[in-house]
Amino acid sequence: MVVNTSDKPKVKTKAKARYLKAKKERRKVRKTTGITGTSRDADENEEGGQTNVRPGEEDYVMSPEEVEENGVAGEEGLGEEQDGAMIIKPNGGDDDVPEAGERKKKQKRRKDRAAEGEGEGRASLEAHEKDAVRKPKKEKKLAPPEDEVHEDSEEEVLEPPDEDDAQLSPSGSEADAADAVEHDGPTDHAEAPMRSPTPPYLPSFPLPLAPPAPSAAELSRQGLDRALLQAELVSASLTLPLADPGVDLGIGERTLHRLDALGVQTLFAVQAALWPWLLSGPEARRGLYEPRYPPRDACVSAPTGSGKTLAYAVPIVEILSTRVVTRLRALVVLPTRDLVQQVRETMESLCKGTGLRVGSATGAQSWAKEQRQLVEDLETKLQGGSSKVDILVCTPGRLMDHLNGTPNFSLQHLRFLVIDEADRLLTQSFQSFLPQVLAAITPPIPRLPLQAVKDSHGLPVPDALAPAWMDVPRTWGEPEDQPSCQKLLFSATMTRDPGILKALGLRNPKYFMVTGAKEGEQEEAIVREEFAVPETLAEHLLVVPTDLKPLYLFHLLHTHPITNALIFTKSAESTTRLLRLLEFFESSWAAEEAGREAVIARAYSSELPKGERRAILDQFKNGHIGILVASDLIARGIDIPSVAHVVNYDAPLDMRKYVHRAGRTARAGREGDVWSLVEEQEARWVREMLKAAGHWKRVKRLRMEENVLDPLRGHYVKALDKLREVYSKDNKEA
Repeated sequence: MVVNTSDKPKVKTKAKARYLKAKKERRKVRKTTGITGTSRDADENEEGGQTNVRPGEEDYVMSPEEVEENGVAGEEGLGEEQDGAMIIKPNGGDDDVPEAGERKKKQKRRKDRAAEGEGEGRASLEAHEKDAVRKPKKEKKLAPPEDEVHEDSEEEVLEPPDEDDAQLSPSGSEADAADAVEHDGPTDHAEAPMRSPTPPYLPSFPLPLAPPAPSAAELSRQGLDRALLQAELVSASLTLPLADPGVDLGIGERTLHRLDALGVQTLFAVQAALWPWLLSGPEARRGLYEPRYPPRDACVSAPTGSGKTLAYAVPIVEILSTRVVTRLRALVVLPTRDLVQQVRETMESLCKGTGLRVGSATGAQSWAKEQRQLVEDLETKLQGGSSKVDILVCTPGRLMDHLNGTPNFSLQHLRFLVIDEADRLLTQSFQSFLPQVLAAITPPIPRLPLQAVKDSHGLPVPDALAPAWMDVPRTWGEPEDQPSCQKLLFSATMTRDPGILKALGLRNPKYFMVTGAKEGEQEEAIVREEFAVPETLAEHLLVVPTDLKPLYLFHLLHTHPITNALIFTKSAESTTRLLRLLEFFESSWAAEEAGREAVIARAYSSELPKGERRAILDQFKNGHIGILVASDLIARGIDIPSVAHVVNYDAPLDMRKYVHRAGRTARAGREGDVWSLVEEQEARWVREMLKAAGHWKRVKRLRMEENVLDPLRGHYVKALDKLREVYSKDNKEA
């Protein structure tokens, strides 16, 4: 307790006001700089080399005038009067004040904690801040005013707070907490961390974890058509007897007799899966017109030579055989003329005895002749169109010509739209035939009213609109009739491009996939787009140097031996050059060895006229030609049962070409071989292509030493010399 030495009223002096002002400024500085404590270590005086003792370490002696002016008198426990001066002991007197010893212990503990390190300093600071807020200090140590403290003054002035002090200092618990922070902070400025303490009430959260990466299968499924992921998988080894009484194929007796006459006794996988679905299954639609319940579309992916043509030809003939009036009801679109001719022959053989008419449009005949073969009435304008054929097999270019230029050529009665070799037709433009065909089979809005049509003589002419095209009264809420056309897509390498499939406008499509994958790997085959080849096909690969590539081919032809073979090149020019070199080589060898017959080889390319190409194919089928050197013109769809070997002289550009080339052999359950001659700079790329398609394990790698070619080198050099002479003459004549 402080006792005044005078009865004078307590008056604030100028010195005390300056002191309080300075104290307030120091607090502000500490708050802005983040320093929460003061150092009590001795500083070395740089100028005088003497040690300055900070206030608080020794007693501070006040003169009688200062005692009288500040209203401070000797009081028990604070100081004592010696020779007229009041001596104020630090901490208010250690002997009489009970808290003095505790404050000293606290100061010592603060110094020890500050020396322990920065790691524990921050936690200690937060704990003392809480204690300071809960238990504010009762007494404060006040430094003497700056203008009255001399250099050699060593005492610290202690004075309790009064009312004026409370007015100039922060009020309430905030001032006490701030003061507690000042005294509880680190004592060494060099070691004090210059950062704001983290509030203790903020929770700490762990760092976010990256989500697990999706698997390759999940990435492959993204963007695929949902119906494709639900495709019906059919084992490539599945076969079914045609006369199996336990299976309802939905085929009439007349069609069964025709198939038996054609030698069809067993159904392949694609036929066994598709025929019941189209003819006898719960989703089958056998009517010529199904405007209220239109049939679902189908996409079929099956290996080459697996019977895709019969898979769609038999259901078409079976359903259309009930028709009475001839209308264009089935349209089959193929990429090449040769395929059109082959499919037309198959259709005609099945339609015998049914009265159905089959036509073709490829541009091989004159425009006027084709129009007369396809359309019955070219003069009268008919809403329902006119037709002489029930089934039309055509190329996309010629189809566009008739859609745009032939009167009464209409597709509104179409029941089947078949796109064979769909991957090629859809990925290539072909005069953008697909949008025009889809527009031709879509009913107009508004529907067409019925009109009486008369000819030039005034006689009525039969004109029939398809049900979906007619404007007929309907009850409220009844939907309009839909076109009855059912789209059927077939390919050995069906595209999975969602943009192309979307452009087809498929109606609730059903996917059939014939695959040779094992159980458990079939779904992966769908996602990875594995390309299926016949199970009876043997595949071989031989890496050869570029300059000796023809010689390796000739050695391969004579050592295995290879006959009834198709040799594929990259272009028509390469076909002609290789054929000439082979002929020169065979003639040179036959001239030296008496009695040896040369291999008969011919070229097949787009440079030949159609008649000559057909004659060469017939000779090759009959066995009169042993080697057929061809471009990719016949790589798709051509059915030549006699082909036993396929040789890729020039490596295919992609896996689709490889599959279609290899599919010319091992057809309809027969055995066959495919040989690929790959140049050294192409080996890595071909290997990666086969691996990406999951096909590398099927391929058998061969190795041949160059010394095995020595018996043939002489004939090969002579053949090269003759080839140079021929090309040099051709260049001079040109």
